[in-house]
This record gives sequence, structure tokens and C-alpha cells, in this order.
Amino acid sequence: MAVELELQPLDSTNDKDDDNTIRTGTLWSTIAHIITAVIGSGVLSLAWSTAQLGWIGGPVALFCFAFVTYVSATLMSDCYRSPDPITGARNRSFTDAVRVILGEKQAWICGLLQYVSFYGTGIAYVVTTATCMSAIRKSGCYHTQGHDAECYYKRNIYMLLFGVVEVVMSQIPDFHSMVWVSVVAAAMSFCYASIGFGLGCAQVIENGTIAGSITGAPAASVAHKLWITFQALGDIAFAYPYAIILLEIQDTVKSPPAENKVAKRASAIAILLTTFFYLGCGCFGYAAFGKDTPGNLLTGFGFYEPYWLVDFANACIIIHLIGGYQLFSQPVFAFSERWFTGKFPNSGFLTKFYELKLPLLPVFRLNLFRLCFRTAYVASTTGIALVFPYFNEILGVLGALNLWPLAIYFPVEMYIVQRRVEAWSRKWVVLEIFSGVLMVVSVVALVGSVAGLIEAKSK
Repeated sequence: MAVELELQPLDSTNDKDDDNTIRTGTLWSTIAHIITAVIGSGVLSLAWSTAQLGWIGGPVALFCFAFVTYVSATLMSDCYRSPDPITGARNRSFTDAVRVILGEKQAWICGLLQYVSFYGTGIAYVVTTATCMSAIRKSGCYHTQGHDAECYYKRNIYMLLFGVVEVVMSQIPDFHSMVWVSVVAAAMSFCYASIGFGLGCAQVIENGTIAGSITGAPAASVAHKLWITFQALGDIAFAYPYAIILLEIQDTVKSPPAENKVAKRASAIAILLTTFFYLGCGCFGYAAFGKDTPGNLLTGFGFYEPYWLVDFANACIIIHLIGGYQLFSQPVFAFSERWFTGKFPNSGFLTKFYELKLPLLPVFRLNLFRLCFRTAYVASTTGIALVFPYFNEILGVLGALNLWPLAIYFPVEMYIVQRRVEAWSRKWVVLEIFSGVLMVVSVVALVGSVAGLIEAKSK
């Protein structure tokens, strides 16, 4: 049977609290969402990034990006409500907050960058998942035929398989229905991060020495060393910031206590946990393999044995990325559905839901627009991943694009406007210097990552 559904118009997202949305989120569900967003495929590149930066630059960069991420999240969490961060009207998404606080023009720029970042993250997750699936087959091959065997498996079929799974997962209605997905994904992220940490530590003990150097892995030339150093910064930048998704996460939180207080506390706990694992994976991975540290710690086959544990870690990555893909896709789905419904409010294609009863399952409500749009979205990210299956280079580009404009510039500027920080006051100068320094880091990381992507594509 078909039933009518009233979707919320696009221009009502900043209105009062009586938006009929039932919010059930808690501190722990918020932590689960944040960890699902933060500990993703980026953690697997941190050993390689540390290897490029060396024993001083690598750990310092990890600590610095942890601090930057916490500052960004703290500034951003106060923008969920405006003009007052506790009693003001809700801004249900990053773009809504920018529209209300900074104006329509800035909102268009923010929206474009945010959704490009969401889309790019989806592509990166397709590539990473296929790499992990291929690594499981390689691990079995190396175990039975020896470490020098020619074990090569094309990843295209695994990308297509992941796409099929995500088409099904994308029918999850909205962010509020994703708590169980984030809980499972967060548990999986702790599993594989712990395994990477443990394997690196065990390898260092087995080697009896700490590999690596202060200056990092050598390069063919000074210019090439600069490019890979900048790319390493981009990879770390991809691994940490989550400001682009924070307000969507915060919109699931029930109050009291105030949503910004819950978000700040959850951010502090989540960043402490992720930094611990990031340092473990990055530093122990580099200590184990030195200049030969693979680009992907668990799929680059620095570790061959115990093969079953490596396979289990890769399986955990796959399960986590299935949920992580949805975490970064649901905001795109929600925006598109609100926008189209606002433009065509009388379209049955958009508003009619068909109830389907499957054996042993609850009633499923199918909407044709949702099915078509979300399937096309998943298919497009899968298609681009098939053309550009380059792990480290894609992460670097996305990290650089995400870092300054989305994780730094907009949160800083919104905080200055909302808190009425006077120009040239001490706080204003500190915030602007903070933003300027991160802009330089973002630019050099983007340059290095694009150079790496071009080099990888030309091989």
C-alpha cells in the first residue's frame, strides 16, 4: 500500500525546537558517531605518514592535528544553536549554521565544499574496502604458497560488491536511525586499530631494534621529499577532523543537558581515544618497518603472520567502512530530499511511501525517489573509485581540501561573529593566526597530494 509522507521543507531547518524530530542521542551515542567518523581508512596510512616525516615530525604532527581537531570541534559545537549556543534556534547542518551566521553566499561555498568532501570520502571508502577484500585473499595465498609468491587479485569486483551492499544500506531512512550502525562500526574500528597497534609492537620486539630516523624515509630528490612530506600531512589531516559532520551528529542529541556541552565532552573523549590509537599505529608501524613502511599498514603486507589475525583486522575494516560510508552519505541524502521536496511538494514520486512486508522482517517503507537517488549516488562513487583506485593520494587530497576551509575557516569565522569578538582584540588575533597557519598547511598538503595523485595515475 502507498502512504503519504510529509518531508520537512528546506527552509525550516533552522526553525524552532518543535520540528517533530524525536532526538534520543546521548553522550555515548555521540562518541560512537564521532569515532565512526574519525577512525576510518585514514588510520591505516599513519605509519606511512610518520615514516615520511620522521621520528620528530611524525609524532609532533599527530599531536598538533589532535589539538587542532579539538579546537575546531569546540568552536563548531557552539554553532549548533544561534544566536545563543544553548537557547537559540537549531542549525541542523553545517551549511545551515553558515547560512544563519555568515550569510547565504558563504553558505553556498561551504555547502559545495562539504558535499564534495562527503562524496570524496565515499570514494576513498570504496577504494579502501576493495583493498581490504583483496588483502584477505592475498593473505591466504601468501600463507599457503610463501611470502614470495605472485599473489595478485584485481579489486574491481570487490568495489562493485561494496557498491551493492551500500545500495541496500543507503535505504536506512536518516541519521537518527543509524545509532546501531555507528556502535558496530566504532567497535570494529577499535578492533582493527588495536590489532595494527599490537602487530607493530610485536614486530618491534621481534626485530629487537627501533627502525627509522629523525628525518624520515629517504627520497630520490629534495623536491620529491617535499612532495611526499606534504602528502603525509594531507593524510594525517584526513585522519582527524570531523567538523563537517559534527552538527549533523549533534542534531541527534536529546537535551538537557545542552547539546553543545554533550558534543564538547564527547569530542574530548573521542579525540583522546583516537590519538592513543593513532600514535600506536603510526609510531609502532614506523618503528617496525622504517623506510619500508607500507602505505596501508594492514593491506600493504608488512605483516604476513599470523595470517588469520591480519584477515580478521581487514574484515573489521570492511564492516567499519560499510557503516562509515553511510555516516558521510546520510547528510547528502537528507539535503537532496529536503531540497527536491521543497521544489516539488506535490510530487507523488517524492512523497509516497510503499509499505513492503518481508518474511521475518519488520515492515519496510520504500520511497521511489529515495531508492533511485541513493542508488545513483552509490553507483557514481563506485564508478569514480574504479577509475582512481589510489589509497594514499586520495586521502591526502581529501584531507587537504577538508582541513582549512571546513575544519578551520568556517568554525573560526562563525565563532567570531556569534560571540561578537572585536577585531584586533587578543582573541581575534589568536584565532586569525590559527586560521592562517592552517591555511598554509592545507595548501602545501593539497599541492603534494595532487602531485602524488598525478604521479600514481601516470605510472
